[in-house]
Amino acid sequence: MEQIKPHIGDNRPQIRQLDESAINRIAAGEVVERPASAVKELVENALDAGAGRISVDIADGGKTLIRVSDDGCGMTADDLPLALSRHATSKIDGSDLLNIQSFGFRGEALPSLGAVGRLTIASRAEDAEAAEITVAGGGMTAVKPTALNQGTVVTLRDLFYATPARLKFMRTDRAEAQAVTDVIKRLAMAEPFVAFTLRDVSEGRDPRTVFRADAETGDLFEALHGRLSQVLGREFAENALRIEATRDGLHMTGYAALPTYSRGAAVAQYMFVNGRPVRDKMLYGALRAAYMDVLSRDRHPVAALFIDCDPTLVDVNVHPAKSEVRFRDPGLARGLIVSGLRHALAEAGHRASSTVAEAAMGAMQPEPAGARVYQMDRPGPAARAASYQAQAPQQAPGFAEMQTDYSARVEPVVMEAPQDPQHISPQSLPLGAARAQVHENYIIAQTETGMVIVDQHAAHERLVYEKLKHQMAKNGVATQALLIPEIVELNTDEAATLLDLADDLERFGLIIEAFGPGSIAVRETPAILGTCEAEAILRDILDEITDTGGSEALKTRIDAILSRVACHGSVRSGRRMQADEMNALLREMEATPHSGQCNHGRPTYIELKLSDIERLFGRT
Repeated sequence: MEQIKPHIGDNRPQIRQLDESAINRIAAGEVVERPASAVKELVENALDAGAGRISVDIADGGKTLIRVSDDGCGMTADDLPLALSRHATSKIDGSDLLNIQSFGFRGEALPSLGAVGRLTIASRAEDAEAAEITVAGGGMTAVKPTALNQGTVVTLRDLFYATPARLKFMRTDRAEAQAVTDVIKRLAMAEPFVAFTLRDVSEGRDPRTVFRADAETGDLFEALHGRLSQVLGREFAENALRIEATRDGLHMTGYAALPTYSRGAAVAQYMFVNGRPVRDKMLYGALRAAYMDVLSRDRHPVAALFIDCDPTLVDVNVHPAKSEVRFRDPGLARGLIVSGLRHALAEAGHRASSTVAEAAMGAMQPEPAGARVYQMDRPGPAARAASYQAQAPQQAPGFAEMQTDYSARVEPVVMEAPQDPQHISPQSLPLGAARAQVHENYIIAQTETGMVIVDQHAAHERLVYEKLKHQMAKNGVATQALLIPEIVELNTDEAATLLDLADDLERFGLIIEAFGPGSIAVRETPAILGTCEAEAILRDILDEITDTGGSEALKTRIDAILSRVACHGSVRSGRRMQADEMNALLREMEATPHSGQCNHGRPTYIELKLSDIERLFGRT
């Protein structure tokens, strides 16, 4: 059978130099993937120019129009043709590609955009006349005068008109507009002291402001908190922990949400390295590892983290889109994220997110079947009062199920006389004083500002789990020696990877050593795992290292065992507790890290303010 060689003809192929237009179109395929990529490059150029206000207008998802206006330093008439030349940039001088202090540095964005679309740049530098230049499909016009205040306006029309095949890969206008919005939001988080505006000016519609963020003031954390509140919402800002940690030249700042404020998908995780938004699987893996002990596998944390370091410690010249970075010491960056977040979560103690109480309030106010009734459509206080009596018969069936098998024990209020001026009333403590137990599972506690409902089993499960982890960290992981060492056959690279982690694995009770080329001998395993398959554990560790750059697989297995032990050893649902037992549980929760959620990430208590309770009864 004759072998087919489709890439080689009968004649010897001739090597030829591609023209500048073809080179730019090829570069555009790497740099400009979709309208959002073009917006990213243009906005980053504006930030590098020192802009304090950036306005972005798009039409049809950015396919027909992208206009970026800024008040930066601008360019002169002589600069404009040079700015459209390949590898011409003001960001670096080419002597040191590791010391990158700016967003852009390749000098590819503008010529690439001019090669695949109709690009017009109007700019004015201080003490210079405004000038304009146009390039379409690689063909450049002469520079001409124009009217403009200081700054730059870049207008890109008909993206990919010179490469129509690329248009077939575009998504709907709505999807492309959403991608542009996501890019603007990420850059807005990276630069809280800069004002951003995104408008949709599609033909046939009224101009619509899609996103707006005014420039923040104050110190870095105040500005960042305000910007994140605008971008991610007020609920995130209320339930976020301030993060600040330093390790060997790496400095991490930002905000991370409480475990009880989580998402069903990893859609609200934002990473920045030296101010640059990045999508790095190692960093995302470290974020997941930091929350592994307080979130179930189907929930994902919400965070915006900023890592700053000397530019020589990180290589941003890895990908044309600059969305990936490579740290000189990846383990150091991973360890900083994991330890910094775990420390902040531990300091949060028993705190749970405010959205838990809001969800409870929503559950207590059932809405009629059919269309949702919004706040503006709800009747006023007078109308509600007039309809209470008429609604009473219909409301009664909703409470009937509570009358069945109802079991509630109210603890008498003990009026204790203060023994000394330092005496603190239990009601003034965060979780208050126990007043009742409902259905032998829920503790009702009274605080100075409201009430707290505690799931006694979930709360005690977390307390026991934290004690077991503390004991194991203090005394080490007990091991069991295998009568016959288990030999695991791997390839040479995999074996070398595991042997590099031998000391870390030993801390968790897994003792391994080399056994010839590509083979690992497992001598001891963690006793708490009982009979286990050493090969399966090692391959799980290798898979996680490949996926995230680090491994928590063994620790996760051990923690899972401890969690099950804690579950069986905790106060069971249905057990009657005395007042002193309930109060002791509340005090221990206040003193224990992570007690705001159980081992599976569910909240252990709900706090209702007195104003919330009064609102339920229409007293406000």
